[in-house]
Amino acid sequence: MNYQQQANDFAIAIGTKLKINRTEYGKHFADDKESRYIFNCTLTRNGKRYTFNFGQSIAAGNTPPKMYDILACLTKHNPETFEDFCSEYGYNTDSINALNTYKAVKREFNGVNRLFNDILEQLQEIQ
Repeated sequence: MNYQQQANDFAIAIGTKLKINRTEYGKHFADDKESRYIFNCTLTRNGKRYTFNFGQSIAAGNTPPKMYDILACLTKHNPETFEDFCSEYGYNTDSINALNTYKAVKREFNGVNRLFNDILEQLQEIQ
């Protein structure tokens, strides 16, 4: 299966567009040991938009992310409560880093849900 084509076809069918706003070079994740290219991206659909930073893989260098890269990496499942999140992903509920990660994941899910709530199950198929 051509994953890039699947994502592009999906985006066209649901009227979603991806715009790369700017690029930075630095540490994207709290535990990054190496710098990477960080792309500020905006997804738009049905008059709504979601803007976020996408940390490109170090191996991909400064290659801008494609629609598949973005859609496959988005948080498409509600992390529910902090306790649920920690239990699911093995975090300690007594950790500030875990709380910060949870808040970031929750923010991302809320942005994704705002754009795709009517087709979230279809979006979840892009992995």
